[in-house]
Amino acid sequence: MTQSLYDKIGGEAAVNAAVDIFYRKVLADDRINGFFEGVDMEKQAAKQKAFLTFAFGGPNNYTGKDMREGHAHLVERGLNDSHVDAVIEDLGATLKELNVPDELIAEVAAIAESVRDDVLGR
Repeated sequence: MTQSLYDKIGGEAAVNAAVDIFYRKVLADDRINGFFEGVDMEKQAAKQKAFLTFAFGGPNNYTGKDMREGHAHLVERGLNDSHVDAVIEDLGATLKELNVPDELIAEVAAIAESVRDDVLGR
């Protein structure tokens, strides 16, 4: 049996740490932080932790909207490829900071890339 990406990166503790660091980076990133104005970041982080756990092959406790529906209001506000690029870049930098090996960061980037069109409503 092959190990899931979730297990390879360190399971729940690693996902929790990554999401916390990731949102610090996102909120400091002038390319995308405007999309998070007025957002309950504690609730957002909890949703992101559940989504990434599921996306990385861990337990599925994600009950949020699908990517298209969940980001439609942001697309209306101008969300585009450059913003998705910034998110993927911030996520990669977060994982690098947590000493996740490059090949696993590449797997994470591929998962993020696979939902780009849904996030952008295409």
